[in-house]
Amino acid sequence: MPIDPRTPVLVGAGVAAQREEDPTRALEPCALMALALERAGDDAGDRALLREAALVAVPRGFWRYADAGRLVAERLGAAGARTLTAEIGVLQTALFAQAAHAIREGADVVMLTGGEARHRAQRARAAGMPEGLTEQPAGTAPDRVLRPAAEIVHPVEIARGFVQPVAQYALIENALRRDAKQAIDAHRREVAALQAGFARVAAGNPDAWSGKPLDANAILDPASNPPLAFPYGRLHCSQWTVDQAAGLLFCSVERARRARVPESRWVFPRAVAESNHMRPLVARASLARSTGFAAAWRRALALSGLAPEAIGARELYSCFPSAVRIQLRELGFAAEPTPSWTGGMAFAGGPLNNFVLQAAARMLEVLRGQGGAAVLTAVSGMLTKQGVSLWSHEPGEADFGYADVSNEAERAEAPREVVTDVAGAGEVCGYTVLYEAGAPVRTVALVDRDDGRRSLASSADRGLAQRGTQEELAGMRVGVEADGTLVI
Repeated sequence: MPIDPRTPVLVGAGVAAQREEDPTRALEPCALMALALERAGDDAGDRALLREAALVAVPRGFWRYADAGRLVAERLGAAGARTLTAEIGVLQTALFAQAAHAIREGADVVMLTGGEARHRAQRARAAGMPEGLTEQPAGTAPDRVLRPAAEIVHPVEIARGFVQPVAQYALIENALRRDAKQAIDAHRREVAALQAGFARVAAGNPDAWSGKPLDANAILDPASNPPLAFPYGRLHCSQWTVDQAAGLLFCSVERARRARVPESRWVFPRAVAESNHMRPLVARASLARSTGFAAAWRRALALSGLAPEAIGARELYSCFPSAVRIQLRELGFAAEPTPSWTGGMAFAGGPLNNFVLQAAARMLEVLRGQGGAAVLTAVSGMLTKQGVSLWSHEPGEADFGYADVSNEAERAEAPREVVTDVAGAGEVCGYTVLYEAGAPVRTVALVDRDDGRRSLASSADRGLAQRGTQEELAGMRVGVEADGTLVI
């Protein structure tokens, strides 16, 4: 069956990384992005394609550029490119859909890129130097900006200081343990084994930020994995102090053919489905499920025409283990083999808003090598938004498909009403314990109250904090004072 000449295809990918201790010799983020795209052009066999880009799309990072896409376009000679910035809170898979739609609508070449130089910035601060970013003229702005529709955290989470991702994801992790009726030690070993699997994969990834293999014992050991929020330590967390960038080069099939990119090097985006329904953690009826991921997965499969068993490669967004473990549940995957071709965000590196592009660059190598199909997912917030993208080495019978399943995800689960400034009693439905200098000091709990509403509460009782790391607190009867103090 002939391929529609307007079919989008990923023809090149490149990554760039540095670990330069002298910040004056290190590249700034936009330079790393441009370098990654140059490598993507080389990978496609024709760097001249970069100059033809009709669109340069960039997910926003820690950097403060007014229009990073314009800086990159100027460096690469893409004078006619329009620019798009996706603000933090927009799913990174949404950029794949933007690229595919632009090509279907007439663009021949689209570039996606993103990157960070947070290690460089850290070294500059240590040396008492400015970060040194390229300045742009006043009034510079992208041609288009994608923004999230709402905040990803609840006002009570902000007011009570419960906004750290490690704390919220740790609470989700403990809810998963309770849902599975696991003992604390067995659960910790299971999570450590998952992370050790990611570390093994990273050790075989030449582009990983940390290629040191670690076994489960090292992850269980607080000496090598300092605790942050029970049951998580540093080695459970995304590593975002990295200097990494990725560049992806998409073409229409007709332009790829004119450029003589061998078809054996093509990878097709088949479908993107995402849920942008934003429900903060404190208001979720179930802390151990994700209706958005389940809905996005079903819709992506339907749009792509792929069967689940045809998807031999997978990269599940891995900011924290609970994100991976919920995805394994909702997508129906087993924990083995490790659901990653990069090594995950704790070990391969997790540049703030760019990991999915880094993973897509690696995916191109994987599918060129083994063929078949792949799933690459994205998360925004505290599992607040969910994205699924499907890819294959062969074209599908249907066009690229996109769906927003937000309404379906919203209908699938009613929110819990969150109450503040009102005392009450109820049952702990989820909790974590926060550490300082390696010691458990504060217990944070979500409480399902007897009146059917929910409260966020905490206690500075160190005895309770210690207890919460050794025995299950979920299910315990507690009181909540009007100021949010947890009373045992």
